[in-house]
Amino acid sequence: MLSKSSKYAIKAVTFLALNSSKEKKVMVKDIAEPINVPQAYIAKLLQDLVRFNIVSSVRVPKGGFYLDDKNKEQSVFSIINVIDGEKKLSTCMLSLGSCNETKPCPLHNILSASRDEILKNLKDKTIKELSLDVKSGNSFLPL
Repeated sequence: MLSKSSKYAIKAVTFLALNSSKEKKVMVKDIAEPINVPQAYIAKLLQDLVRFNIVSSVRVPKGGFYLDDKNKEQSVFSIINVIDGEKKLSTCMLSLGSCNETKPCPLHNILSASRDEILKNLKDKTIKELSLDVKSGNSFLPL
């Protein structure tokens, strides 16, 4: 359901939520290794997220990426939406362009309620909450 890019972006943003602040910026190379994502790949994803104010950055010596309190209040869904677009999560699971409520594919009625619940949860969960889950040990991210 999530693209590789969205997965990488969520890992990077969670890493930043746990390891950065306005006073402590993180360079791409210091994000890429712990989350096991190529530097150039994560740099592009982070730049996209900066354009939509999900991640903050400073381009000076000792600059880098960070999350402020406003960034941390963004939803997990907002990351996916920037990287993949909302359509990625709402398209037909069988990739049929004409699948909808009035003309459902064989999986539509089975999965639509679950997909709606997943979308709601992604929209309700903030980056801050995601990072607190990791910090408290309720979930893990190899860092």
